[in-house]
Amino acid sequence: MSGNKPPQSVADAANKGLELRRTFNRGGTSVGVARARDLKNRRNLSDDTVKRMKSYFARHKVDKRAKNWGDEDNPSAGYIAWLLWGGDEGRDWVDGLQID
Repeated sequence: MSGNKPPQSVADAANKGLELRRTFNRGGTSVGVARARDLKNRRNLSDDTVKRMKSYFARHKVDKRAKNWGDEDNPSAGYIAWLLWGGDEGRDWVDGLQID
């Protein structure tokens, strides 16, 4: 296990995703919730987990086109899920890591 500790901004985005999911009862899967908990608690992530995060963001960037993306009063399920994985901060963080 390498030292892939999520920055505070990623932890904050994941926590926001968890809060929105509780409030609106939608968004994300059990895997996304587990990822959010790891990010929120700033647990060191394995290289494989970082690769899965990169893959998630690559697959789901199209979700940003959805209605209610970023709407705090009525967020789309995709927006909540994106936050569970660390949001834009998480995407930028994993994109900057050198993982083979």
